[in-house]
Amino acid sequence: MHAPNGDLYHREQEISLLQQAVDALALGRPTVATVQGPRGIGKSALLGAVPRLLPADALVLRARCHPSETQFPYSMVRQLFDPVLGGREAAGAGHDAGNPHRTDGTGLGGEGAWPGTRPTHEALLGLLRTTRSLAVDRPVAILVDDLTQADEPSLRWFSYIARRLDDLPVLMVATLPSRAAAQVTEDLGPLPYLLSLWPEPLCPTCTTELVDRAFDSPVDQELAALCHALAHGNPLVLHDLVTRLRRTHVPPGSPDPEQVLPIGAQALSETVLAWLDEDETAAGELLALLAVLGPETDPAVCGALSQRGEVHEQHARETLVRAGLLESGPPVRFPHPAVRPAVLARVPAHERLALHGRAAAVLARLGAPARQTAEHLLKGGCDWGLDVLRAAGTQAAAAGDHEAAARYLRRALALLDDAGDAEQDEAADRDERAGGADADRDESFLDLTVRLGAVELHRDLDACARHAAAADGAPGPLRRAEALVRMASPALVATVEGAQPFVRVCGELAALPAPPREHLLRLTAQSLLTGHRSGLRRAARLAAAAPADAAARTFGGALAAAAAAGGRLSTARRMAARVVAGAVRDPEAMAPAAAAGLVGAALALIWTGDVEGGRSLATRLAGAARAADDLAGALLAHLVCSDAAERLGDHEAAYAEATTALRLARRLNASALTGAALACTARALTGLGRTDEAAALLDGEQVAGDAHPFIKALFLQARGTVAAARGEHAAAAGLFLDCGHRLALRGITNPACLPWRTQAARSYLALGEDAAAATILDGAPREQPASAARPVSQGERALLSPAELRVVELVVRGHSSQEVAEKLFLSKRTVDTHLGRIYRKLGIHSRHELTGALGAELQL
Repeated sequence: MHAPNGDLYHREQEISLLQQAVDALALGRPTVATVQGPRGIGKSALLGAVPRLLPADALVLRARCHPSETQFPYSMVRQLFDPVLGGREAAGAGHDAGNPHRTDGTGLGGEGAWPGTRPTHEALLGLLRTTRSLAVDRPVAILVDDLTQADEPSLRWFSYIARRLDDLPVLMVATLPSRAAAQVTEDLGPLPYLLSLWPEPLCPTCTTELVDRAFDSPVDQELAALCHALAHGNPLVLHDLVTRLRRTHVPPGSPDPEQVLPIGAQALSETVLAWLDEDETAAGELLALLAVLGPETDPAVCGALSQRGEVHEQHARETLVRAGLLESGPPVRFPHPAVRPAVLARVPAHERLALHGRAAAVLARLGAPARQTAEHLLKGGCDWGLDVLRAAGTQAAAAGDHEAAARYLRRALALLDDAGDAEQDEAADRDERAGGADADRDESFLDLTVRLGAVELHRDLDACARHAAAADGAPGPLRRAEALVRMASPALVATVEGAQPFVRVCGELAALPAPPREHLLRLTAQSLLTGHRSGLRRAARLAAAAPADAAARTFGGALAAAAAAGGRLSTARRMAARVVAGAVRDPEAMAPAAAAGLVGAALALIWTGDVEGGRSLATRLAGAARAADDLAGALLAHLVCSDAAERLGDHEAAYAEATTALRLARRLNASALTGAALACTARALTGLGRTDEAAALLDGEQVAGDAHPFIKALFLQARGTVAAARGEHAAAAGLFLDCGHRLALRGITNPACLPWRTQAARSYLALGEDAAAATILDGAPREQPASAARPVSQGERALLSPAELRVVELVVRGHSSQEVAEKLFLSKRTVDTHLGRIYRKLGIHSRHELTGALGAELQL
């Protein structure tokens, strides 16, 4: 690329040397100059600048060689001499032996003048005489572009003439690619008039000037620097890049790097990389290999895969460094992020798959880190590597890279499934050894499922719930308990799907003669947060044996929340205080394993009137959970903090905590907890007077169908709060009553859990229905002693018909009358009739009493 004055950018030194060679012609001194370098560096442009340096009377002979002409003898020489001697050939033939028009095989005239495919000494001597005759009275410049592409006779002529110019004013300049420079200079020998030129890449300053000129205006410095980095100082690549930038209307004054990078990658792909494919096959192969394997690749792996040997690989690496496509020295790195995608774009998909597969095999043999091997197993679609993927998942999870860990473990599960299908196809009837193989595969499947579930706990709570359900199928209650404990988190009980495995296995474990204490206490804590009491009595006895240890505190905190929800306030306060005291004494008390107890204790404190205490505990839990990378625990803690701040009238803090929880819930794909976070956010917005924003936030949103009844009630309360703030009191009263119904389904009778009664009463008062408001407020239950819940005897239960038992089972599971009717294909009126008859037979008056009487017995 040229400067405005016709000179070349960054070629002052080369031009100066060529000018000295031209000046030497006047003294009868020849020069043979070679311009060497990679493609696009500007060799042809430098060659084109030579005529401007010559005196006016100089004779310039030009030739541009091409691979298509290598089969035609003397095609390059014809290009040089035909334009000058063609007319003289027609004018006269038959001069002396030195005449180029002789037809005896020693000159250049006529078809018979050219020798055969091999140059003879007589022919070369005749061509030398012709050159001498042309240089008798004026200097001659012979300019050859791409000399190595010339035909063999012409190459022999060039070498022959170049060594015999001692007394002639002849300047011979030829361009050569880097790979052929050493061969040509060695062939020319130690000529005293040999000049070798190696044009360097453009400097940043020259690049900036050139880009300014191309855009016809000063460009942003960041754009100029980016162009220089992408082109690596190669003028042709830079020209192509700038042309593409102008074609796509990239603004020179305020460019977007994200727009420039893909354009730079395309320019690289269609210039430098294409040249490598043609000129440096080994370098092109190595570059493709490095792009597929990725940066920081071990040279030993490249050597094992390239199959070209260490010498060829080193030469290819040096070629890539000179071309600006690799950084010099280990480790292997690309100079710019745009290089690798450009290379990958040129590698066919099937070749990439094959390279990844070969790389995985080599890395496994070399004992490379499991994650490095696993990446190639995934990208190559390999059907092996179960142990590698398992180990890679463990390493990634330990490093906090849960996305990668999930990818590895999902692939391992898929391989295990494929292996099982293949075995079933091979033999339908299995012998005992095959049965043993089945058992091993089932154990591996369970292990991988649990590992994946534990990883999904950090990135996808709904997926974790599904894996917990799958782990529930492990053989035996002990094995199921071990599997579920590894995935235990209070965040999972937000949905029925996530809660059921813990409730069911907790009941099974409690029935064992000697259940493992820590497992039972942790699973019981999970179960209590769902509103169920499976294994409660057995767990309580085990916790009483050592009430100060971590497992007992976890159980105690969850039990405190259950007691507070049921209105047993003094019991809840006492147990929550014990958990808080333990957390103060033991630094490990805030660990993720204790999250169920800590969340339960914080809720118990808030629901028993110590809102500041609950908020403080939840704030500590949020910080500890984030430090331990327990985002699910942090999500619950922020929800509790938001609720506490709302109760204290600090709506700004409530909003901040709720929006943080909402971001975490969406990041963790927690559908039910997303509904809870939306509800808390809407309540805070309403408290801030931003009712329209709250309404827009909830508009069209629905809480997950299998969400915990408390979350459904919270969402209904939030909608009712927004409706009341907008003056829609009739709708608000209905929403508040529905909220209370949902709470009653899970036995949550403490009015402090959600103040729906007070809000409903306000809406009734606004509607002028004072009697309804009084009735709602009078219906608030008083705290009952623990002995008030009367168990149902076997005789009383025997009074229930099979149809009534089916209704009872669904009701105590938390289903509404309408949902029971749909599941049993009955009308809602029939279900209500059944419930009335059941209440009379059992001597009870509400769903809450029914749950207390039969819920534990049904192990729900």
